[in-house]
Amino acid sequence: MSQSTVLYMTSSIMLTSVVAFIWLERTYPYRKGLPFLREGIWSDFFWYSVVQNFVLQIVIFDYLIHPIDIHFNLSRLHLVSAWPVACQVLFFLFLHDFYIYWFHRWQHNSKILWKTHEAHHSARAVDWIAGSRSHALEILINQTIEFLPIVALGADPMVVPIKACFDGVWGMYIHSNIDVRSGKLQYFINGPEMHQWHHADEQEVFFANYSTKFAIWDWLFGTAYLPKTKPTKYGLPYAYPDDYFLQTLAIVKKVDEQKLLRFKFFKSYHGLGTKFLQLFKGPQAVTARKQEEPAAPVQRSRAAHEKNLPE
Repeated sequence: MSQSTVLYMTSSIMLTSVVAFIWLERTYPYRKGLPFLREGIWSDFFWYSVVQNFVLQIVIFDYLIHPIDIHFNLSRLHLVSAWPVACQVLFFLFLHDFYIYWFHRWQHNSKILWKTHEAHHSARAVDWIAGSRSHALEILINQTIEFLPIVALGADPMVVPIKACFDGVWGMYIHSNIDVRSGKLQYFINGPEMHQWHHADEQEVFFANYSTKFAIWDWLFGTAYLPKTKPTKYGLPYAYPDDYFLQTLAIVKKVDEQKLLRFKFFKSYHGLGTKFLQLFKGPQAVTARKQEEPAAPVQRSRAAHEKNLPE
């Protein structure tokens, strides 16, 4: 099978999965009343999924992984190239998932690393595309560590698009607003049941449910949380900007978004999300959408929240 065929197949799987998840969310919602064109979808779709993803893939592969591979020239050893492609994919899936569990756990337990991750938790509406909301630095770290071993160990070139497709589909799945009842399978395979709780604004789950694909890590290392109830509030317990660029800047300095809205240029740019929604739903529907959105939780300061983090 040629690499172009693999790229065509993985792209088709991704697009089909998007349609499937949207339909399942409308039909079997985990959190009822959540609109499809909800608050923040413009930023998650355009800035995070399209623009940031496109730019970072160039940076990661062309300016990080490729120069590192040329310098150390490890890929010439072809350490895993003799393995069947399926075995290579499974090996790197487990290897990366084990790493991401511990790095994710570290992010929640470190005041410094938490700043690379809090944008991901700022979504007050968690659905199929909410997982794309991740700070650029977090993506640079994780995807470089994810794909560098694939290249450096001389894996088949098809492993990269296959694994990237698997990551994309599974990322949409665990964040999806689908009422999944996987029973005992949730002890091994991660799904929305545990990850929706991970995004809740609840103290019980801030240090729980770190797994991405294999929930077994949480159960093995004592961080699993799966009550029979559902969370009632999502997002961060303190004020955080909604704008993509302000979220990116927040890792260094948090800017008051409301003060910037006094400037005409920023107000016009900031209103692009509302205009995007109006294209599909009309102004009356956008007003209705705002009424449907659950109220934001009572907020405390970021400093008060960080008191719960270890040094």
